[in-house]
Amino acid sequence: MPLYKTKHINSTTQILVWKVTESYAELLEQVVLNGSNRIRLDGMKSEMHQRAFLSVRKLLQETGHTDLDLYYDEFGKPHLQGEKHISITHSHNFSAIIISDETVGIDIELQRDKIIRIADKFCDSEFQFLDVDSDEYIRKLTVIWGAKEAIFKIRNEKGISFKDHISVEEFLVNVKQTDAKLQFNNLVKDFNIHFEEIEDFTLVYAFEN
Repeated sequence: MPLYKTKHINSTTQILVWKVTESYAELLEQVVLNGSNRIRLDGMKSEMHQRAFLSVRKLLQETGHTDLDLYYDEFGKPHLQGEKHISITHSHNFSAIIISDETVGIDIELQRDKIIRIADKFCDSEFQFLDVDSDEYIRKLTVIWGAKEAIFKIRNEKGISFKDHISVEEFLVNVKQTDAKLQFNNLVKDFNIHFEEIEDFTLVYAFEN
């Protein structure tokens, strides 16, 4: 399938979403890979992960970049040659990237019942506003997880705990935005969180204030 969605957040930030319907062979024919990423691709055991990996390269090409412009630092965080920030995510048959002049992170998650079982592993203060009997409970938990994942991708520091160090403020699903805070060692950072639902998935992106 071609590009699923493009969203221009502001003059310097854009999000692109791909819905993966192509075969591995089709995607591989359509992208350029650098040597190290070809090795990474060949080492993946799951074809779903391989297709997601390649679909991210398709998204890069939509922005005028290629895999040759992408590199990863020692912590595994992706960067684009030049000054722009990039964050990458994929889940099942969706992948997405955000490219910005600002510091950003992105995450996409499938809304699933299993998140209820692990809620106490990543939520703490958020239980003050969560209603376990609400039909929005899974949707809100997915937003919270996605927000914390997006923030972690921005900071990318060993030892950060979703439950203990990142807190998400109360929000309404239909408002599609909230705030969050990271408090880790001597670091305190505030973030603007935005989210939207795509089919049965939740896409969350964070801007560092």
